[in-house]
Amino acid sequence: MVIGGHDDRMLPRTGPDAPWPASLWVVRHGESAGNVARDAAEAAGAERLELTTRDVDVPLSELGERQARALGRWTASQPSDQQPTVVWTSPYVRAQQSARIAMDAAGLEVPVIVDERLREREFGVLDGLTRRGITAQYPQESARRTAIGKFYHRPPGGESWTDVAQRLRAVLDEIRIDARGERVLLMGHQVVVLLTRYVIEGLGEKEVLAIDALGDVANCAVTSYDLDPEQGRLHLQAYNELTPLEEQHEPVTAEPDVARAPR
Repeated sequence: MVIGGHDDRMLPRTGPDAPWPASLWVVRHGESAGNVARDAAEAAGAERLELTTRDVDVPLSELGERQARALGRWTASQPSDQQPTVVWTSPYVRAQQSARIAMDAAGLEVPVIVDERLREREFGVLDGLTRRGITAQYPQESARRTAIGKFYHRPPGGESWTDVAQRLRAVLDEIRIDARGERVLLMGHQVVVLLTRYVIEGLGEKEVLAIDALGDVANCAVTSYDLDPEQGRLHLQAYNELTPLEEQHEPVTAEPDVARAPR
């Protein structure tokens, strides 16, 4: 039987006795130095970003640190029975920094689990290139992506969206069991936020791409789920919620991540 375009054997179990966290917040990291470098490179018409570190090592910008603190202060303002009890984070520096700064600002001492399956999508040969650079240096990949579509296109040495979804299925299944009854904050990247929705809600390719087409996920925006105990399923409460930043009067940024092919 197929549900939402997926074989239901691949979906997390549901029902009154199915293990699930009590709630799940999925958050994109704060603005990074890579986001800033990308904007500068695009504005200058350059083909490549001026970065001297690996993507995994790119830190938060000063604004990104403020955004993470704003997320933490907003978290502290929530009722205690809604605040996170455990954090899962991408190993990327910008994600780990966001999680640490937010929890410190919230005054919460909770377990933090670093899991490589929550990492950014790997762009392979396109890593660090601007839209102009991709078109100029790898025109065949631009053409192949147009033919295949962004959901299934895998650049040489990189990952497709479906590759990321596969590793997310595995980590979400572990979270479902290991964090039963917990309130989980998952700190990741734009594609992690989108594909977590894809997996949890049983979306199809067209549905998740339609969400993506609405605009980029904002830095430190919150996508939240609460458990329906009768159905044993997480239900979406908010997507790309900007309240943590707006209430703390911090700028909202939503730049794509370091490498990004044209839409």
